[in-house]
Amino acid sequence: MPWWDLGSLSRLKNFSGLFQDVSSKKPEISAVNSDSFTPIDLPLIGHREDENKMQEVQLGSHTVRSHGMTVARTHMHDWVILMLLGLIVVILNVIHPFYRFVGKDMMTDLKYPLKSNTVPVWAIPMYAVALPIAIFFIVYFRRRDVYDLHHAILGLLFSVLITGVITDAIKDAVGRPRPDFFWRCFPDGKDVYDQLGNVVCHGKKSVIKEGHKSFPSGHTSCWGPYAYFQVLEESRSVTQAATIVNGSNVQVTEARVENQEDETSIHGCMGLSLAHNSGSALEELESGRR
Repeated sequence: MPWWDLGSLSRLKNFSGLFQDVSSKKPEISAVNSDSFTPIDLPLIGHREDENKMQEVQLGSHTVRSHGMTVARTHMHDWVILMLLGLIVVILNVIHPFYRFVGKDMMTDLKYPLKSNTVPVWAIPMYAVALPIAIFFIVYFRRRDVYDLHHAILGLLFSVLITGVITDAIKDAVGRPRPDFFWRCFPDGKDVYDQLGNVVCHGKKSVIKEGHKSFPSGHTSCWGPYAYFQVLEESRSVTQAATIVNGSNVQVTEARVENQEDETSIHGCMGLSLAHNSGSALEELESGRR
């Protein structure tokens, strides 16, 4: 048999094998067709199932009842750290602050009248903690997403406790007297000092203790979120950049004006010199020198 007949025979064998594969898959295709849709519809069905799953999540499948324990177990270490921060805040408020030297010559600036706080102590946790958490729960009842609720409460408590730890630690370390320290130390108005000139207080101990916690102010520490300060810094940088650009534009404009004035003066001088030269040449011609 010639060589070209061998090649045609091998191609026929491959074609017959391909035909057998197609015939073996025919029942599968018929089974699919029996369900009244084509294989082209399979991706559409999978896409619809994904959409249904997304709709279930969006409709609030992550509730406190269904996923609350999972979220709590996942973030257990965060809550442990949070409790440690709360314990540190309690300890910093129990211990005595640093009692720095307060002499008689310093009392001039420390004789402000002793009054109750302008902002009550109970108001701080109300508007800094309770009110935001109430807003978080309102949003939760609308969206039914326990992850958003958990992360919002956790972030709020972390910010409040970290601020409290830093503020109370600085207060205890500095021990700066309050402006009303005289009346805290001497409620009857009779000041007493030891041999070194330091105060010998005879007022109520708890009132004197709070009198050594003037700096920094607990009502105003970390009063704004980090995002606010970041936006404020960006706006300042943009303003500074615009000022620099405007200044450079003004300088360029002034330089252009000065160049134009210089060119005008140069051209004027050249014109005067040319006029002077032409005038002298005419005079020489008229006088017969040329």
